[in-house]
This record gives sequence, C-alpha cells and structure tokens, in this order.
Amino acid sequence: MAAAERERRLERYEAFAAGVREDYSNAVRQMDDLRAQGRVKTATYRQLFAYKSTLGEILDRLEECGL
Repeated sequence: MAAAERERRLERYEAFAAGVREDYSNAVRQMDDLRAQGRVKTATYRQLFAYKSTLGEILDRLEECGL
C-alpha cells in the first residue's frame, strides 16, 4: 500500500473516530435532558442508552488501537 493511500485511510479513520465521539456526546446530552425531565423510562431514553453503549464500545476499541 502506497504512503498516500495509508495517509488517506488514516484520515478516514480519524474522521470516523471524531464522528463517533460527537455522536456519543450528543447521546449523553440528550439523555441528560430526558433525565432532567424525569423521562428515564421512555423508549427514547432506552434507545439512547443502547446507542450510547454501542458507541462507548466502539470508542473503547478505537482507544485500544490508538485512534
């Protein structure tokens, strides 16, 4: 694999990691908003919880790889 291709792949991985971090932060913020409204038993809150958990696992794997 050429150096230019490796550079492009790394840029895409970094963009992916940044997007996952942003989505994770947004999910946490939305969950905090729902929690403040006392809506922790709603379907939306539970969906966000599952989404946040999935994103957290992805972030853990990215950190293990140094991204």
